[in-house]
Amino acid sequence: MGDLNLQVTIDQDSGFCFGVVYAIDMAEEILAEDGYLYCLGDIVHNDEEVDRLKAQGLRIIEHAELANLHNEKVLIRAHGEAPETYKIALENNITLIDASCPVVLKLQNRIKTSYDANEKILIFGKHGHAEVIGLEGQTNGDALVFQDIAELDNADLPASFTLYTQTTKSMEKFYSIKEELLSRGYEVKANDTICRQVSNRDKDLPAFVTKFNKIVFVSGRKSSNGKVLYEVCRKHNPDTYFISATSELDSSMFAPGDKIGIAGATSTPMWLMQQVKAKLETY
Repeated sequence: MGDLNLQVTIDQDSGFCFGVVYAIDMAEEILAEDGYLYCLGDIVHNDEEVDRLKAQGLRIIEHAELANLHNEKVLIRAHGEAPETYKIALENNITLIDASCPVVLKLQNRIKTSYDANEKILIFGKHGHAEVIGLEGQTNGDALVFQDIAELDNADLPASFTLYTQTTKSMEKFYSIKEELLSRGYEVKANDTICRQVSNRDKDLPAFVTKFNKIVFVSGRKSSNGKVLYEVCRKHNPDTYFISATSELDSSMFAPGDKIGIAGATSTPMWLMQQVKAKLETY
């Protein structure tokens, strides 16, 4: 125990969701057998975990590189993929190790069904996010994606449309957007497709963070879910720090005897939160 005598507790409900666990387990199994494996995009939005798996032989490739790859195995991460990816794989004799999250796959199927029924589709999601690109792909790129209601202020929207959401978005924000669109006179068929493992974290975190003087929230900076959950922490405990690695910690952030809570995104590995706890306890 260091001079500051910090009391540190990890939120045991934090860490990988089942979709990420599934993808990483599949990757590690193949890496152990073959020594290497291609993965289409970062397997998880956490650089520390990606580096750990790269050291085992994981090779991250982008979509442009997939077209030039032949006769290999390629992992599809939990975020899912657009139909074009499956087409390229078939043409290039690529074996896809499909670790798409079941929640995402269900959402893709629902959007495809809506699109085939000629419904106009809006998707509340982050522009350029891997999951959202896969969702757009179900509509041949015809869906309108927005990440803030202000983007729709001057949009030429149809009188009626179907609203979907990226699985890791804030439930509170989704429903406020739905109500705002209804108040503007649109006929909205809203589909709450937020992952309940994520939304339950929204509900559980406030009770956890209020027990501590300070919160250290651990997440990759590319994680959409991480941004949402960090804001939940900060709302209920303003003394919340966002870090991605132990190197971002400094003893000056804390006072003697502080009770510190550690929480993380659904893309944050437990081993990383344990490293953070160990470093804090040296202060």
